[in-house]
Amino acid sequence: MFEVAVKMLMHDRTKFLGLFTGIGFTAFLVTFAMSYFAGFMTRGFALVSENPTASIWVMDPAVHSTEATINMSDGALGLVRSVKGVSYAVPLYLGDVTARFPNGHFQSFQMIGVDDGTLSGTPRPGGGLSTTLLHIPQSVIVDSGGTKDKLQTPMYTKDMWPYDGVHLNVPTRKLRYGDTLIINDKRVVVSGVSSTIPRFPPRPLMYTTQSNFKRLNPGENRYITFIMAKAEKNISAADLARNITKQTGLKAVTNNAFKKETVLWYLKNSEDVGDMVNMVILAMLVGFGVTGVMLYMFTYENLRQYAVLKAMGASNNQLVTMVFTQAFIGVIVGSGIGIGICALLGESVASADFPFRMMWFAPLLGFFGVWIVSITAALISVRPVLSMEPGIVFSQR
Repeated sequence: MFEVAVKMLMHDRTKFLGLFTGIGFTAFLVTFAMSYFAGFMTRGFALVSENPTASIWVMDPAVHSTEATINMSDGALGLVRSVKGVSYAVPLYLGDVTARFPNGHFQSFQMIGVDDGTLSGTPRPGGGLSTTLLHIPQSVIVDSGGTKDKLQTPMYTKDMWPYDGVHLNVPTRKLRYGDTLIINDKRVVVSGVSSTIPRFPPRPLMYTTQSNFKRLNPGENRYITFIMAKAEKNISAADLARNITKQTGLKAVTNNAFKKETVLWYLKNSEDVGDMVNMVILAMLVGFGVTGVMLYMFTYENLRQYAVLKAMGASNNQLVTMVFTQAFIGVIVGSGIGIGICALLGESVASADFPFRMMWFAPLLGFFGVWIVSITAALISVRPVLSMEPGIVFSQR
């Protein structure tokens, strides 16, 4: 009966292709939606990902993500460095600034201050430039942070710092080495443009040294947002994190644990995540509806063939097995096609800075989602098969 079920499935090429297309479309939708969601969450902890050498992150006990933070005093750095087992510890400063461009336009940046000596946490600028350029006074490295057309400065010299007012509607170009900006009435010089992991939510980034960060953000009593530490070889990162928490009273977690905390924080607090979840659910419902309808229509339109088999002596169990066999083949082939197309398309869009990351659970959810819907549709489709009379074969309908 298995061979008969397969021949029935492949006999009508139009229905056959329609069924596989519907199942593949569902698998594609679910897998792509989950990968899209995972891509955004990956961008949420981009600050941690771009500092892989830091195995431990130290912060105020109330901080649970890289997005909502509160600063610590400068004395926290000394406390962390005093803990036995710490190989090195460097500060990281986060703040929001508004920069004035030469034509009068202004743009908000997340400013990231790094340790003066090590420059740990600084991305490498493009064009073969070195991060050591930050040692030049007033220097900054800018990054789009996943935004588009936010780092535009006037193309012509006549529109830069004019005396006759702002020149907003003039031709522009991207910022580059040597361009100048004004922050809090203080001049900064662009020493490079980097291309780091895009942020969620997207925002332009500006990297500078600790000393320049304090110069541009005066009046603060507490500057250090995070302390990035690394454990010595004779102690694990998890054990050292517990020791730092115990001895300093600060919160210390491994980089992987901090990534998970950041994702959980977004899931609980970000309205944007709620919108994305709704989009994922909508995509799944649309795909599941398509799969269910296609499977039911395929079985219903083949009732005459099942009636012939029943008239020839096929039992109800054999007919049920045939329906589920066809559903199983459809799930295997359709899911493979849909997930394969999703992977290929994902590689293309990911190279264009689209938030796509196919993690291990995305294909599994795509497959099991289609499998559940297909089984449900097969169960519904079985009812007319079991209740039909063999005499339908001789019906003129």
